Amino acid sequence: MSKIIVVDDEPFILMMIEDKLRRAGIEVIALRESRNAMAIIRREKPDLVILDWMMPEVSGIELCRMLKTDADLKNIPVFLLTAKGQDADKQMGLQCGASMYITKPFSPRALLEIVNNAIRMQD
Repeated sequence: MSKIIVVDDEPFILMMIEDKLRRAGIEVIALRESRNAMAIIRREKPDLVILDWMMPEVSGIELCRMLKTDADLKNIPVFLLTAKGQDADKQMGLQCGASMYITKPFSPRALLEIVNNAIRMQD
C-alpha cells in the first residue's frame, strides 16, 4: 500500500484529499500544521508528499527545499498544491524541486490520477 503525507492548513481541502486518496486504497497521513512535518516525513518515509504553499509556520516551498536538500528524503516526489497561479510562482515551485505544481481550485479526480501516475513511476 502506498503512503502519502498531505500538509495543508485548510481543513476542507485536507479532508477532501484524504477522502479521495483513502477511497483509492492509499494510506494517508494528513497534517494541518507544517512545523512538525519534516520529523513526520523523516519517520514515515512516504511514497509522495503533497504540500500547500501558503501555511502559517513553515511554507510548503520551504518544506520542499528542506526535503530536497535532505539526503534521506530528496528522492520523495513532492507536489505543491496552491492558489498561487502566476507563472513566476510555478517556476519557483518547480525550481525548489517540486515534481508537480497544482493550482487551486483543482479536481480531486485529476489529483488522484496524477498521484497514481507518480506512484507507478516509482515502482
